[in-house]
Amino acid sequence: MPSVISAENLSKKYIIGHQKRERYTTLRDVLANGAKRFTNKLFHPFAARANGHTLEEFWALRDVGFDIQQGDRVGIIGRNGAGKSTLLKILSRITEPTSGQARICGRVASLLEVGTGFHPELSGRENIYLNGAILGMSKAEIMRKFDEIVAFAEVERFLDTPVKHYSSGMYVRLAFAVAANLEPEILIVDEVLAVGDAQFQKKCLSKMENAGKEGRTVILVSHSMPTVTSLCGRAILLESGRVVKDGPTSEVVMHYYTSGQSSPASADFSNKYVGDGKVRLLKGGIKNGKGAVALEVGITEPLTVEMIFEVLHDDCVSLVPNFHFYTAGGECAFVSHDTQKHPCQKGKFVSQCYIPANFLNEGGYFVGLAVSSFDAGIEVHFYEKNCLSFNVVDSHNGMVGRPNHSHPIPGVVRPLLDWKLQIL
Repeated sequence: MPSVISAENLSKKYIIGHQKRERYTTLRDVLANGAKRFTNKLFHPFAARANGHTLEEFWALRDVGFDIQQGDRVGIIGRNGAGKSTLLKILSRITEPTSGQARICGRVASLLEVGTGFHPELSGRENIYLNGAILGMSKAEIMRKFDEIVAFAEVERFLDTPVKHYSSGMYVRLAFAVAANLEPEILIVDEVLAVGDAQFQKKCLSKMENAGKEGRTVILVSHSMPTVTSLCGRAILLESGRVVKDGPTSEVVMHYYTSGQSSPASADFSNKYVGDGKVRLLKGGIKNGKGAVALEVGITEPLTVEMIFEVLHDDCVSLVPNFHFYTAGGECAFVSHDTQKHPCQKGKFVSQCYIPANFLNEGGYFVGLAVSSFDAGIEVHFYEKNCLSFNVVDSHNGMVGRPNHSHPIPGVVRPLLDWKLQIL
């Protein structure tokens, strides 16, 4: 597959100003400072600002590089200010990089901000033609897709109304419908889909998924990890303008959640009190088939989730250890609990949950550790959510439920079940 986007050492610098804050400001000070600023601009237009103003260089991106192949669906994730939107603006040719270059092969449609490319005084109908022309479409091509765009956006009733009267949701629906249905080779979408309702978001995700299957490239920025995980096979994590992780979505999302900890498969709470005064959590860990703590477990090997906790009183109620399993996208995979009630005396205990081989599908998982009791209603003595994480990996070397299958198989579990084939 050829690369349709190639970024090499992309960097973007902005100059930001800071004004010295004064505790009290009088009208005379405001007038005097205004006169000084006017004089400085008049006689020293290129000089750095003085009089309490300082300038600072801010690098939104630093040496970012990657290649994206045709048909890839790539998620760009990171915290606020990480440089995601700046990167998309450079790829969309809205902003020029300070250094480096981005080579793009194909027609690009971008949906970065609500109403981008729309003229507020024109109607929805007129803006479809305007937006299509901006994207490089011919009038004949727009006319051929017009009915499909209107149906997808669900704005038939307001088609001849100026878009300045549209709600933000209607703006997004129409803008996405134009960008997605006019079949660009590359579709770039920012967080704007969060404005739409749940039903429309589902339609958009289905549209982007189909675009990838048709060989078009999709780049999505989102803070919704379930959305990124379900749509994208690859993710790029930005932090302070730099790429810190690039790879399969589940691994990158897990790295993002755990802040890059070296061993999120084990946790020690001995020096931190987690409990309610009756029971406290001490340690937790994920162990592979050999009994060693492991961040990665093969799909064909069993694993064990282990929890060590301490009972602080002899008169404690019957305790029920329980583990909560979540996917890397935040979806609850399942909850498992000890089926026996244990009247525990004061002391330390270890509780283990055995998960057989060929049960969990490949991907990233988080585990929450908890101990509860039900003698007098529901009482949760502690629940530490997502304190452990691990990856289930598939080497693709065997007949593990995917012979000659090169694409990820959906689902949380992927068991090997008994099958029969009979000739009738």
